[in-house]
Amino acid sequence: MIGKRDISQDPTLELFPSPDQFDDNFQAFLEEACLKLCDWFSKAEETGPLPSINDLPEVGPKFAGLSRKDLLKDLDLIMNGSFQPSHPGSLAHLDPPPLSASIVGDLICAGLNNNLLAEELSPSLSRLENNLCRWIAQKIGMKTGSGGVAASGGSLSNLMALVLARHHSGLSTDPNAVILVSEEAHVSIYRAIKIMGLPAEAIYKVSADNSGRLSINSLNEQIAKLKFLGHKCFCVVATAGTTIRGAVDPIDDISDFCFSEGLWLHVDASIGGVFSLAEETKSVVPGLSRADSITMNPQKLLGITKTSSLLLVANTNHLSSCFSIGFPYIEPSWGSTMNGGEMGMQGTRPAEILKLWLGLRQLGHSGIQALLVNSIERKTYFKNRINSDIFEIITGPLHLIALTPSAITKEQAAEWALSTRQLLMDNKFMLSRPLLNDRYYLKAVMGNPHTQNSHLDQLSNLLNQSI
Repeated sequence: MIGKRDISQDPTLELFPSPDQFDDNFQAFLEEACLKLCDWFSKAEETGPLPSINDLPEVGPKFAGLSRKDLLKDLDLIMNGSFQPSHPGSLAHLDPPPLSASIVGDLICAGLNNNLLAEELSPSLSRLENNLCRWIAQKIGMKTGSGGVAASGGSLSNLMALVLARHHSGLSTDPNAVILVSEEAHVSIYRAIKIMGLPAEAIYKVSADNSGRLSINSLNEQIAKLKFLGHKCFCVVATAGTTIRGAVDPIDDISDFCFSEGLWLHVDASIGGVFSLAEETKSVVPGLSRADSITMNPQKLLGITKTSSLLLVANTNHLSSCFSIGFPYIEPSWGSTMNGGEMGMQGTRPAEILKLWLGLRQLGHSGIQALLVNSIERKTYFKNRINSDIFEIITGPLHLIALTPSAITKEQAAEWALSTRQLLMDNKFMLSRPLLNDRYYLKAVMGNPHTQNSHLDQLSNLLNQSI
């Protein structure tokens, strides 16, 4: 019978959980796996951000399936060789520790195995996605009719936004269509243009000022240049939280520009968008609600397990008009919205909205506010302890900060960044080593709630003594 395991190694573990009785052995398997995960979390302080173990189990399956004991043994090897975001010194990237409720949401999502392609395949979860995206859009300040769709990562959200903007402009078949972006825009914008079949020349870079913010004067110069050349622009991409310094473009001014020129405004707020969810921090991303589309990644600061990205739009009708081609094998949605598979580029999708919803419910407004405020406070505390006489420090209003020695050459800065990063790793601090304007920096992202002031004191001392 399908589902039964007749193997001597472990005849008690069924291939699939039983549909008609409580499965004690499946429960035991889950409990043992969860105990291993809890043990892995508890030892984060000992191991540091990166593991010292690189052993991997055998990759291919054996002729007979493994027993529960052997499966867990293999799992041990993978876990012991994994990056540890819960370590207080894990400050390199936008990868915070996971919320406990979000972990459970991920587990339940996998167990339900619903498909957000269609409402008939995910009845409660499709409605949950529609309602939560609408709630977040309106929490940001977007008007009635706004909403969105979840996507597997910010790169996909940005790609969908640009496809949507191009469709809305009527330039979907124009090979000469172009976009305007800041020179500090994320690399996913460049990848999206390539996927859309447009040449690299379709991206017109707009200069950034000394703070890393898009220059309105440069924007006006570039649109004049485009008109002179006869090119048609279908979108301006603003950024709320650049990757290296966390700069936020002047979205209000860019929105005024887009309105006057009749252009779609997309804001890549993968990093900074969540700050609009709390009254105490929404001022760091002003004007966000005026965008036609927004990418937001709750995974980057709120601890929602990967992946958690949203494409929010001012008018959800634009999503269906762009992406819907019909599913002759799927029943129509029961509600007022389209099936999820007709609201974006993905067809089959897991119910990732569950872990976002459960995580936000666990946090509450006070918890969301605390995570956001504390991340900025950690950045400020750290910045005040870096010797500004010997370092060039670049940062924005968010929780990212980067630094490089100010009195050495670019070549020397590259050597310093490499050797100092290793020094920090030896002391269980992990910072990243980005390249900006042909110069290497060390970057810290202060989104780890386990990082205390005592850790930042130690980190700043190591950096100040590295010159």
